[in-house]
Amino acid sequence: MAAAPAPLPAAVAGWWERVNGSPAWQDGIFGGLAVLYGIIAAASFIQVARIQRRVPEYGWTTQKVFQLLNFVVNGARCSIFACRRLVQQVNPPIFQHVILDLPGLAFFTTYAVLALFWAEILYQARGLMTDRLRSGFYTINGIVYALQGFLWLCLWWNPNHSMLVISKLFIAGLSFFTALGFLVYGGRLFLMLKYFPLDSKGRQQKLREVGKVASICFCCFLARCIMMCFNAFNKEADLDVLYHPVLNFFYYLLVEILPSSLVLYILRRIPAKLQISQYQPLSSG
Repeated sequence: MAAAPAPLPAAVAGWWERVNGSPAWQDGIFGGLAVLYGIIAAASFIQVARIQRRVPEYGWTTQKVFQLLNFVVNGARCSIFACRRLVQQVNPPIFQHVILDLPGLAFFTTYAVLALFWAEILYQARGLMTDRLRSGFYTINGIVYALQGFLWLCLWWNPNHSMLVISKLFIAGLSFFTALGFLVYGGRLFLMLKYFPLDSKGRQQKLREVGKVASICFCCFLARCIMMCFNAFNKEADLDVLYHPVLNFFYYLLVEILPSSLVLYILRRIPAKLQISQYQPLSSG
């Protein structure tokens, strides 16, 4: 008979409980998340300021809106993690769910703007009108926020575990369809660019840019979907409590901080400054 595996030392077996139960570790981990989100928010704000200074005549372009929404989402996350103990004491508890869930919905809207931009490029390349895309974007976002608001009201009216599971599965489903959107529109745009002539200006750079961003966003939202499903059915994996700082750190690092940092780095280029042609009078000679 094979020998039974030796039990793990008590110091190793209980490290998870000790870290999660330590107020010092809780404050340190949540403070570290606040710093990371603050850095991303500051980088997004600087990008908005750079674009506005470089080409103020362009108005609110998709790139500027995307960067501004990143600043809002990451700034909100930074504030929430910096004040996590105060958030955990908010009453009634439904307001805790609103505070913790709202940045996740804004994160969805932020990256839906990027998917909308790619879809508009595909439609314009085929000579199709893009008005329906924008109206569809606003409609889908309105429905998503309305459904989430309805779930919050139901959770407030009847705060049981089943309603909490439904609310988390709604975020999981939303993440899945967002990942699917990046797979469809990002993949189609990648293939369209791939079949452009090899000597097309900026083809290779745009090809790499779309391929990397689409892959990162697809993996990010798919991982978000899997983690939210796990979170919904496993009480020990609850992300909304103060006593799971390690789980919170890895979750937000993998599904928001790293993807946002990589996407912002890849899309760091800002528009070139407009060159106004100077007309000179002809020589009389």
